[in-house]
Amino acid sequence: MQRILNATTSRLIQVTLVFILSMNALSAFAMPSFARQFKHQYGYIPSCHACHQEGGGTPLNDYGQAFKDKGKNTAAFSLIATLDSDHDGFNNELEASKKANPGDAKSTPSKPGSWLDLSSLIPKEVQTLFPNATAWKPLDAILTAKDISRAESMGVNLSAEDENTIYIPVANRRPIGTALIFPVEHQSKIFFLLMATDRQLIISQVMPLNAEKLDLKLDPELLQSFVGTALQSVSLNTTNNLAASISLAVKRAGVLVYIRLKGA
Repeated sequence: MQRILNATTSRLIQVTLVFILSMNALSAFAMPSFARQFKHQYGYIPSCHACHQEGGGTPLNDYGQAFKDKGKNTAAFSLIATLDSDHDGFNNELEASKKANPGDAKSTPSKPGSWLDLSSLIPKEVQTLFPNATAWKPLDAILTAKDISRAESMGVNLSAEDENTIYIPVANRRPIGTALIFPVEHQSKIFFLLMATDRQLIISQVMPLNAEKLDLKLDPELLQSFVGTALQSVSLNTTNNLAASISLAVKRAGVLVYIRLKGA
């Protein structure tokens, strides 16, 4: 898998993409702030499974929640070092230093598992939407001041809290779309949506994650209404409060992907 990714990455840099204007757009991507801090602390880049139950953009696991509660900064690692967040008998510091996942009880210092493999970086729900993908290129969307300013000009307010991972499936050495998992906040509750696009950045699907666990009824027609819309052209829906919350979240997610792939 890694050999495929390396070959694909080299090819992608050479190919003129519909949605990436230049090599500068690619070089602007970096790991999210937590991953940078984790690498500074432990010497390697973790997968999103360290803090999230099902990968980037999904609810926090106990380790991620502890990290958030202690400030989401470098000092937080020391504050949660002696905790055993995943209740497997090993404290967070020991697990992280041995490349075991401190957020997963099945990953231990002697048997860390596959949480650092490339395949673990791509959520299963995302892989399902692109069954023809032969490789993946996860791109971490870090927002610069210029990005934030551009987002404002497009009608949404973004901040470092919105930084996320864009998943790009590849087939025949070419990108075939994008996917993003993002939160929706409604009445002080948070649930997550998965948005996919084709390679022209036209929305092809918006769907809830863990729909069976939601205590809200999502209108399928509302989610379907986004299909066929360009990421930068999502309109707000004010039919009701839930529709407004969903459409705002989709618009924010669309702008995030658009400005990072198109370049500020």
